[in-house]
Amino acid sequence: MKLFFGNVYRLFLIIALLAAGIMAERTGLVHYLSDPYEYPYILSRIWEHIYIVVNSMSIATVIGIAAGILLTRSRFKRYAGIVMYVISLGQTIPSLAVLALAMSFLGIGSGPAVFALTIYSILPIARNTLAGITNVPPHMIDAARGMGMPPGRILLEIEIPNAMKIMLTGFRIALVINIGTVALAYLIGAGGMGDLIFTGIEVMMTHKLLAGAIPVTIMALVADSFCGLLEVLLVSKGLRLNG
Repeated sequence: MKLFFGNVYRLFLIIALLAAGIMAERTGLVHYLSDPYEYPYILSRIWEHIYIVVNSMSIATVIGIAAGILLTRSRFKRYAGIVMYVISLGQTIPSLAVLALAMSFLGIGSGPAVFALTIYSILPIARNTLAGITNVPPHMIDAARGMGMPPGRILLEIEIPNAMKIMLTGFRIALVINIGTVALAYLIGAGGMGDLIFTGIEVMMTHKLLAGAIPVTIMALVADSFCGLLEVLLVSKGLRLNG
């Protein structure tokens, strides 16, 4: 049965690739991408997209993990509800509205885009960090304390390793959402693949629309695979199997 479904999957993949190739040819995408004069333009848009994703996710990861860890400490636990509520406001507001608010305070360009997307990406990371550390079995922490381990060492060697799988899930969600949302940053002058997507929509040029949308899709798939690799590297085999 497994072999049968494997063959069906491969057949479906081949058909999908053939259909994509035919569509790319008929819409003029192949001709557009093969134009040497368009390479610098497309590559610069890809670089702008990656630049915004990397910077916003780096800041959001640091803030989200720090907030999640602090809210698991005994002196800050009482504030967990209100802090998470404040953080969640970033995703309660539509992404386009967050970008518009950032533009009204910081102007246009990549700066406000990075700021807005940082705010938009913190919640999944902070929430999963909080949930992951909270769900670490108490007897493991008690055993570590009984061995004389200080709080900092318990955090680094017991809590974070056992919470890593859940933390990476939050990071994966935030990263994939971030990659897709960056396309909207074009509307506040930050460039990115949204430049191609929205230009293609405005002038009814399907090949330009696809030239922007397909790389964003590929970036999201690569990012998801990267998170899977991180899980293999950072999460112990026993925890992966139990999950």
